[in-house]
Amino acid sequence: MKSEVITPHPSSVGKAYHRNRLRRMVRNKWLYIMLLPGLIYFIIFKYIPMYGVLLAFQNYQPFLGFLNSEWVGMKHFDRFFGDPLFWMLLKNTFILAAYNIFFFFPLPIIVALMLNELRIEVYKRFIQTLIYIPHFMSWVVIVSIAYLLFTTEGGVVNEAIAAFGGEKIQFLASPEWFRGFVTAEVIWKETGWGTIIFLAALAGVDTQLYEAARMDGANRFRQLWHITLPAIRSTIIVLLILRLGNFLDTGFEQIWLMLNPLNREVGEVFDTYVYSTGIAQGQYSYSTAVGLFKSVVGLALVFGANYLAKRFGEEGIL
Repeated sequence: MKSEVITPHPSSVGKAYHRNRLRRMVRNKWLYIMLLPGLIYFIIFKYIPMYGVLLAFQNYQPFLGFLNSEWVGMKHFDRFFGDPLFWMLLKNTFILAAYNIFFFFPLPIIVALMLNELRIEVYKRFIQTLIYIPHFMSWVVIVSIAYLLFTTEGGVVNEAIAAFGGEKIQFLASPEWFRGFVTAEVIWKETGWGTIIFLAALAGVDTQLYEAARMDGANRFRQLWHITLPAIRSTIIVLLILRLGNFLDTGFEQIWLMLNPLNREVGEVFDTYVYSTGIAQGQYSYSTAVGLFKSVVGLALVFGANYLAKRFGEEGIL
């Protein structure tokens, strides 16, 4: 006689699943309560403002409001893509963003690896504190320091060049120096702070792996290449994907402070253009369309980088 297999009804399975999930939530209620402030922050400051994206498809008039302003569809996008300034803005933004990816992004990894090799704890802490300090300075201070060092009117560097018989160089007004200066300032300000995540990842590497490698005759470089870097590879990939999401965010405040009429041709980017058209000239709908274009490009880069990461066997972020 065959035994009959009793299959539970799908509705009963679903109810049991929801009951178990509710029990887990009650059991971990304090974790969910701790999650609330961050969740509220993102809802108020990240999700609710998305309603303002409607401006990109309207001829927004402040006295008419969102609902009564005229809908114009893709008019502002057509105007932006047809503007000769579009290609200049795209070129300048992409070049500065590429500089940040290729020159700045690897440096926190390298510095973190170097700090991880230090064995004198006091010296290591001192170096960490020293390189964290620039992060807490505002861009106004950073640009002011650059001005005091490199201006032709009493700048330390130019005065030293003149003292050795050379000719003063227009560092701050020359288009050839602008992108290098912007990238160098970012490196000086943020490299130390960027090491924090990588140092935290390095702290989780199993020390027994290093001991086994030393017993097999591996030197410090071999240990770094075969143990340390693979251990933090997933962290590097995730941070690179997140960095690509902000690829076109070159930093408004820094660029705006560094701009002048002589270097504007290579320094004007989407962020400064949005400010000058949206705030200074009151073209809210047009500047919203420009900002939305930036966001769409960043989203596409995140999905593309995440797809490539998964294709190469990494976890990614999605």
